[in-house]
Amino acid sequence: MRILVIEDDEQTARYIIKGLRESGQSADWARDGRDGMFRAAQDAYDVMIVDRMLPGLDGLSLVKAARAAGVATPVLMLTAMGAIEDRVAGLEGGADDYLVKPFSFAELNARVNALGRRGPLQEQDAVLKVADLTLDRLRRTVKRGAQSIDLQPREFRLLEELMLNADRVVTRTMLLERVWDFHFDPGTNIVETHISRIRGKIDRGGDAPLIHTVRGAGYVIRAA
Repeated sequence: MRILVIEDDEQTARYIIKGLRESGQSADWARDGRDGMFRAAQDAYDVMIVDRMLPGLDGLSLVKAARAAGVATPVLMLTAMGAIEDRVAGLEGGADDYLVKPFSFAELNARVNALGRRGPLQEQDAVLKVADLTLDRLRRTVKRGAQSIDLQPREFRLLEELMLNADRVVTRTMLLERVWDFHFDPGTNIVETHISRIRGKIDRGGDAPLIHTVRGAGYVIRAA
């Protein structure tokens, strides 16, 4: 795999890059957020490792800008901030996984490999459809009929998970694990809030509702 490490601390960056290269990976280093954004937009990487606190452009802003620019490379975000709200902010901003400093290289390597195994989407697998709702996983676009719908990165990932399981009930626990990578209950209504936001966007103008709540079980997306 080809990996971009965006980290301003030289000691940490060299530690990560040395370990990656010893594991047979190819690794490039960007010392600040602006250089990291330029490299991410110009070159094809399999995974990006992004520090949360960066000079020039902080890690969260970098990931948001990359997603807005159509960069779909999986992101592992590193941070010294371990609070749940900080982790949620990173994942909401478009990161795919989160690792709190200090960390072991073995754990970082395992997470990088897991992100890298997702692999590039093939064109024929990229478009999901339920009724007149279309989600393009490659181009990161959503449409209801001819109307384009603007979703935030985590809203997109949540809708994608529902559409991948169309006509099947997806539980709250499953969504927390697959969309937020939470293997515990964060004690918030994060799933319910995002479902409500998505409904408000895809059911505008009197369109038939597609996301249904299954009381005591979870959610299902299906044609009316």
